[in-house]
Amino acid sequence: GNPSSLHSVGQEAAEALADARQRIAACIGADPGEIVFTSGGSEADNQAILSAARLGRQQGRQHIISTAFEHHAVLHTLEKLKREGFEVTLLDVHENGIVLPHQVEEAIREDTCLVTVMYANNEIGTIQPIREIGAICRAKGVPFHTDAVQAVGAVPIDCHALPVDMLSLSAHKFNGPKGVGALYIRRGVMPLNFLDGGAQERGRRAGTENLAGIVGLATALEAAVNGLDEKRARLARMRDYVLEHIQKMPQVKVNGPLDGSKRLPNNVNASFTAAEGESLLLMLDMRGVCASSGSACASGSLDPSHVLLSIGLPHEIAHCSLRISFGVQNTIDDAKAVCDALDEVVPAVRQRSPLWRA
Repeated sequence: GNPSSLHSVGQEAAEALADARQRIAACIGADPGEIVFTSGGSEADNQAILSAARLGRQQGRQHIISTAFEHHAVLHTLEKLKREGFEVTLLDVHENGIVLPHQVEEAIREDTCLVTVMYANNEIGTIQPIREIGAICRAKGVPFHTDAVQAVGAVPIDCHALPVDMLSLSAHKFNGPKGVGALYIRRGVMPLNFLDGGAQERGRRAGTENLAGIVGLATALEAAVNGLDEKRARLARMRDYVLEHIQKMPQVKVNGPLDGSKRLPNNVNASFTAAEGESLLLMLDMRGVCASSGSACASGSLDPSHVLLSIGLPHEIAHCSLRISFGVQNTIDDAKAVCDALDEVVPAVRQRSPLWRA
């Protein structure tokens, strides 16, 4: 049924939609009316940034602060705004991939209309000091958005306890269906009507709601946050097992912090000198290990990851990098299998490299 229809089937759908909105809000410490459903994290990021930009322009403020290693959904939107006359400051994230709060404070100007900093990086897993950054923004009267697509379902999120105005999430990052996400919009913040059409989502996002996807999002998110502390600890054991192993291998650099409290519990990212990343991926896949060399959203590009370049890696090292992510379905035996596969694959790839022989 269509939740906008008045007949009984439509009203049953409307009840399911309201119930899902309530359940999702409860999982992230928000009110149901602060949740706007989207097609995923990219749309949520776009809506948040373009909303703040529109309001900023009306107020004569056209300066936006972000970081050099945001997801392309943020960076490409900022590039679009630059072509429309906005000024964008991209902060350095340093070798460990962490933004320092004082950088944000020093970058804020009278004409700053938005600060957008991702909660956790999708490639190297760094968790940002969101609470501190948000507190600075609130004290300065600047709206703050965080792309929390990687964080929701992986670390505890309480929107009302955090000084954030908008927060993006996507269902497929916590085992929900693809093609559905949400944007948390703090009460009092006026979002841009991103899609024109019907009056769905209280006029904030036109289009008949993806009800099956939304209910799936709610169910998956509840499952993700249920027993989250235990899941995080189990994932961290797998992560740390692999990190400790690869640090014993010759000429390997772990990308991102070694401090587990500043890294997503399921993320491993490392560079293997003279072992080309694409060859590593293909040979690992033949051994049943599905890894990546960066964001799946940029997998068709031959360029090295902009995230790895932003933390200072040279091109030749960034091209030799792997990202390995663990999920709740994995076990410590899987972590051991990953290490065994790396022990076979990395030397084999290096043997074919003239850089390694040199």
